[in-house]
Amino acid sequence: MGMDEDLRVLRDYLAFTVPHVTVLAGALLGVLLILGISVNTALGIFAIFYGFMLFVLGLVIGSHFSRLLWYRLMMAAFAGLMVVGALILLYGE
Repeated sequence: MGMDEDLRVLRDYLAFTVPHVTVLAGALLGVLLILGISVNTALGIFAIFYGFMLFVLGLVIGSHFSRLLWYRLMMAAFAGLMVVGALILLYGE
């Protein structure tokens, strides 16, 4: 696999997996809001859950793509999403 092909495979993997995680995390957010949880608390839980699920998707393919800069940036963004969620939970009220 060449670098361009690796990037294409990574893009395709994300294109077919991220929408499913997005729907699942969005459903969790909706349920939390319907249950009457405060918006900031629900958003914090959503961000942590969404970031965690995306991070797990990234870990599944880590052995194949860990040398790619885009993969490392993607994983940093997913971890950052979890941190933002924690910050919203801690300081959002």
